Amino acid sequence: MSSTAETTMSISKNYQENVSYLNQKLGVPESFDIVLREMNIGGKKIAIYSVNGMISRPASNMILEVLSKIERVELAVNAVDKLVKSKIVDLQVSEVEAMDEVIYFLLSGTMAILIEGRTQAIIVDLRTYPGRMPQEPDIERVTRGSRDGFTETLVFNTILIRRRLRDPGLRMKLVKAGSRSKTDVCIAYIEDITNPKMVEYIEKEIKNIKIDGIPMAEKTVEEFILGSKFWNPFPRVRYTERPDVAAIHLLEGNVIVMVDTSPSIIIAPCTFWHHVQHAEEYRQEPVVGMYLRWVRFIAIFLSVFLTPLWLAAALNPQLLPEGLQFIGVQKPARIPLLFQVLMGELSIDMLRMAAIHTPSPLATALGLIAVFMMGDVAIQVGLFTPEVVMYTAIAAVGTFATPSYELAQANRLVRLFLVLAAGLFNFWGFGAGVLLVLFVLLRTNSFGVPYLWPLIPMDIKALSTILIRNPVPINNLRPSIFKPKDRIRQPKDRQTKESQPKERTNP
Repeated sequence: MSSTAETTMSISKNYQENVSYLNQKLGVPESFDIVLREMNIGGKKIAIYSVNGMISRPASNMILEVLSKIERVELAVNAVDKLVKSKIVDLQVSEVEAMDEVIYFLLSGTMAILIEGRTQAIIVDLRTYPGRMPQEPDIERVTRGSRDGFTETLVFNTILIRRRLRDPGLRMKLVKAGSRSKTDVCIAYIEDITNPKMVEYIEKEIKNIKIDGIPMAEKTVEEFILGSKFWNPFPRVRYTERPDVAAIHLLEGNVIVMVDTSPSIIIAPCTFWHHVQHAEEYRQEPVVGMYLRWVRFIAIFLSVFLTPLWLAAALNPQLLPEGLQFIGVQKPARIPLLFQVLMGELSIDMLRMAAIHTPSPLATALGLIAVFMMGDVAIQVGLFTPEVVMYTAIAAVGTFATPSYELAQANRLVRLFLVLAAGLFNFWGFGAGVLLVLFVLLRTNSFGVPYLWPLIPMDIKALSTILIRNPVPINNLRPSIFKPKDRIRQPKDRQTKESQPKERTNP
């Protein structure tokens, strides 16, 4: 039988034919987790399929109890209607007529009921997925704010967003990806805000994914819908595990893509500046938030440019003004300076990877080993100069201060590239490297949105919201670059009212 015939096969009135087909496709009884229970109720055979561990046991027992009380007369006429409308009233129930739909819903965790002589199968949603409860993401912590985060269960994630946005315009479109995995992918957006062309494009690209499965979830989806540019390390979508961050981006006109089995969700489109802001800035007073943002900007700048700039200066002390002569190396080491910097960068990456694979109780010991044995001893024996260790450590701190893990990794590669350019060609190499990186940034876009907007192309009002953490009441416009249907976030009369001074009253 061809694959086309298999996907369009309808449920037969022949009970045994249906059961034999499903048993053959699902591997019953070879697959121990596929549960088949056959019953004779009211003189008719009934087959009940489910996946062990994916359905609620109390609810399934209730279904069996309901079925056992059905009389023969009730099954004789309009059996499906009677079961759906009269007996199973507390659960989400639907009817399907194709075998591929039965298999899809069954492997998604629902219960499938087939009745002898009927060409419809009853799908009862009893799903209860194994998974952890929402908890604060490790890489997006805040000192104040919500402590919940996305989980590996798609339904939990949609609930976390619905809880924050009780907007009837919020849409959650479900599509499938992967010919074998049939993974659920949810596209979330606000209908009367988001650019409909963006939604249509993302939905079309996800439906066109041609692969057997996407066990790597959201990253695989991103590479399919955007295309993989091997030599461009900069992330063209933003990832987050925080529901509040996802909700605020929905209100800005972005599209959210959630993939079942992954706690990371995609925010699209995005710019470079989306990756350098953090939720902590909006949990503090505006002036405090602006201070934190600028400290973060400085840390990101140092993480990229400090080490290569210092290396170029240390290799060419004669080019420095007299007041900056102290920047160079005071006591040369046995290893050339360029190789010291490269070894320091690689050592930090090795320590980072080792920390990921190290059990938490041993992480402190790993840090002590790194500080005393790899750093201090290398200086004592003359392999490294103290300046290399210091500047490499400052760059590492700036990397860890970058809110977006993906941007931090991209900046790390940019820093290594600039180090090589500065070490081989001095200041000329450093300048050429910076121009090449800027060219890559200018050529980068996210779903047609320029990556450096609102700096390039220039939008003064939008740029001011990036440089300054404005109070929320005066942020009245959504980003124009996303082409939202509704640019106004709040009525103008309310904005004017909020900006006027209020009389103080004593409680």
